[in-house]
Amino acid sequence: MELEQLRHLMEEQLRLSRTLKTRVAELEGARRAPLAVVGLGLRLPGGLSTPEAYWDFLNSDHTAIGPIPADRPGLRAAYDPAGGPGKSYVDQAGFLTGIADFDAGFFGISNREAEALDPQQRLLLETAWEAMERAGIAVRRADRLDTGVFVGIMGAEYSQRLAPATDKSGIDPYFGTSGGLCFAAGRISYALGLAGPALSVDTACSSSLVALHLAAQALRREECRYAIVGGANLVLSADLMVSLCQSGALAPDGRTKAFRADADGYGRGEGAGVLVLMTLERALREERTVLAVVRGTAVNSDGASSGLTVPSGPAQQQVIQAALQEGGVRPDEVGYVEAHGTGTRLGDPLETGALQAVFGAAAGARGVPLAIGSVKSRIGHLEAASGIASLVKLVLMLRAGRIPAARSVADGPLNPLIPWADNHLTVPDRGTPWPAALPHRIAGVSAFGLSGTNAHAVLEAFDPQRVAALLPHRAAPAAPANAAVPAPHLVTVSAKDPSAVRQLALTLASRLAGLGAAELSSASHTLRTGRAAFPYRLAVLGDTGAELARHLRAAPITDASAAFPQVRLHWGPDAPGTSAAADRLAAAFPLLGAGDQRTDPTPDRLARMLTLLGVAVRTGADPGLPAGVARLCWDDQAHPLLDGDPEQAPRLLLAALSALFQAGGDPRFDALRRPGDRIVADLPVYPFQRRRFWVDEPDLTPTTVAAGPSGAVAGVDGGLSHDEVTDSLMAELREVLHAEEELDPRQSFLEIGGDSFTAMLFVKGVEQRFNTTVPLELMDMDAPLASLLGCLATDIVGAGRLVAR
Repeated sequence: MELEQLRHLMEEQLRLSRTLKTRVAELEGARRAPLAVVGLGLRLPGGLSTPEAYWDFLNSDHTAIGPIPADRPGLRAAYDPAGGPGKSYVDQAGFLTGIADFDAGFFGISNREAEALDPQQRLLLETAWEAMERAGIAVRRADRLDTGVFVGIMGAEYSQRLAPATDKSGIDPYFGTSGGLCFAAGRISYALGLAGPALSVDTACSSSLVALHLAAQALRREECRYAIVGGANLVLSADLMVSLCQSGALAPDGRTKAFRADADGYGRGEGAGVLVLMTLERALREERTVLAVVRGTAVNSDGASSGLTVPSGPAQQQVIQAALQEGGVRPDEVGYVEAHGTGTRLGDPLETGALQAVFGAAAGARGVPLAIGSVKSRIGHLEAASGIASLVKLVLMLRAGRIPAARSVADGPLNPLIPWADNHLTVPDRGTPWPAALPHRIAGVSAFGLSGTNAHAVLEAFDPQRVAALLPHRAAPAAPANAAVPAPHLVTVSAKDPSAVRQLALTLASRLAGLGAAELSSASHTLRTGRAAFPYRLAVLGDTGAELARHLRAAPITDASAAFPQVRLHWGPDAPGTSAAADRLAAAFPLLGAGDQRTDPTPDRLARMLTLLGVAVRTGADPGLPAGVARLCWDDQAHPLLDGDPEQAPRLLLAALSALFQAGGDPRFDALRRPGDRIVADLPVYPFQRRRFWVDEPDLTPTTVAAGPSGAVAGVDGGLSHDEVTDSLMAELREVLHAEEELDPRQSFLEIGGDSFTAMLFVKGVEQRFNTTVPLELMDMDAPLASLLGCLATDIVGAGRLVAR
């Protein structure tokens, strides 16, 4: 081979090697891509339902542990301080209030289904919606948003009430879907119209942190654009409480005493939490508020250990090291770990031993001990949801740059079995700023499942100056512009209920009143583009926060469904789904911004016709025209049709868009974004209009619809009018859905909470009531009820088989 050929071959191999190295680096970077937390929702003991309330609670000396509520008679009946056979010696825990209350109509769930629906799933639905709103991601079911759902959940105690061992009459079509754990994630995807992967995870106490790990993998593999990560837990049945007491796992006073000398078991807790995640790169590109950055996650198992439920120190050490390695984080960079911290004599020493093995030497070398704590001491052990409760706490800590107290001096000494003098760990007894000696705010969180599945995650506070280090191929975000923000600001508010609109408008008024121009611009941008639009609406314009607040408190509410009626052409029952197809067609041709759509020269023809009639037509610049018009018109006859002041053009445009929105239109508000506008995450969220849906104890049989004829139908010898049949059909439908309120005939069968189960029950009831057969093609569940019931009535009357009952 010639020397020149050899040189060319070596150069080619070198280029190929460099290309492969670059590709490997890109793949490795994608596998470890940092993730952004952009939204959160929560419902925790002590009435904690907002991030602000949770953070205030963490910085207080309050506890959320309290006695068994009156609405848990089964738990109360099982309590015996002596803890004999079949009894629980615990009467305290971190309980939620109002767990029977739910806004079923908001999620399109009928009263009948809501009564059977596991309240853990109800909590997940509401907190997931709130988290998406705080993330500024508008949820529209028809959009099939590319979002994954990963939730931790481990118990289905509510379903025991629907089918007690002695009576199976309460089992109906919803028994399987309402209590099955696999439906917890799938129901969120269905209700919100999310098209990514949906997984319910049960690894006991580590479930929701394992869910975070799975979501991180899905985002990095581009299986979804966004991810909802959450968990829920309720204490409804005495069975598990009794079992835990019989094993001695629970503290007699119901309080977790993490790392304390008087630790004697864990205390149980209830709650739900949800985080919304996406890749950090996408979050920056979409101008979202980044609450925290997920650097790395890991999951492993205890394997062969001292027992199935006995924790393994080496396994805990390994999972922490794996999470640090995935995130590219050194142990000396970590300033805090939210520990599993169950307050048991065996578990706490094992966990601190693993933490010392990973962080002890680095903490000693830097001269700053590793702070640890466990929120279980304040709200109880939320079991499947414990990981998400700890995660939300960590996000709030990193964002604030502060470490709350993990114990009180009055709590007494720390566990003497733990070598505190040598392990370089500390359990702070007062709130402190993040250690100034640490250049970055980085922390970890652990969750260890009773079944042996362990999880750990490493998070970092978001710092714009760190973007270059976390995303080497992306330029650092530009500093926000200091240019003056032009007024006015357009704020839109909508809800599915007029009371909810007014309530949301009032809370927004309080929130916006004190904002400056730049903050106000971002807030109004978020409300316009990051919230779904519902039928009941209001919109206001204002130059300042105070002016907007004043208008929000007084603005009238419009019913867009009435102001902007939907027009459908329907030629009969042979084309089910016509209305849905019409909606998709309308969405494909947006009116706003489409430009001039004239298809004929009517204006030109009109001008020529006016000329033939002797009317002077002038266009463009004509200095003689105003003077001529002035001679022909008096002051009280001639008025400008539109203010021609160019400075008023933005206000006029916003006023027109405001009117269009209130009339039911869907303007492209994203076109109004101003330089510097971003999605903000601390605005008030949807005020759910809840009502009670519950199967009480001790009567464990829910209300069911009796089989057979639904009721008498008035008539003489079968001669019923079309209106009488329609009214009877509406009554049948209300009975099937357990609807106490009147149904809106403008809504579809699906919109009022109907589904295939209730459609089957409705058709069966109609056939029995009218002694007829209902053609299935008549059940157009997308059509308005007025149309659906009208078609059914027409068919029934025409069938001529009506009977008087």
